[in-house]
Amino acid sequence: MHILVFEDNLIWSERLRKTISALGHQATIVSRLKPNYPEADIAILNFGSDTLWNPELVANLKSQNLILIGHAGHKEKQKLAEGREAGIDHVVTNSELTFKLDQIIQRISAS
Repeated sequence: MHILVFEDNLIWSERLRKTISALGHQATIVSRLKPNYPEADIAILNFGSDTLWNPELVANLKSQNLILIGHAGHKEKQKLAEGREAGIDHVVTNSELTFKLDQIIQRISAS
């Protein structure tokens, strides 16, 4: 699978890129908003990003039929709720994304 990672935090982006690659998938890091993105199957969005998170991006990616995974800290209840309200397919905490990304991708593949 090809996964777009919308992340402007260098540590998070590198961690996710390495994890996705280790799971046998291709990762493309997107660190700034653009009019178009490469074709992909999944997009991962960080609700905590002030520069990358917005509902218009969600609508754009949904129109491309991407499955969306959004994440924020477990104490960031408002951000997690905003992601659900925006239509994110899978809303997870940062720790779930870190430790269970393989399971999340498997669930997506099975559906």
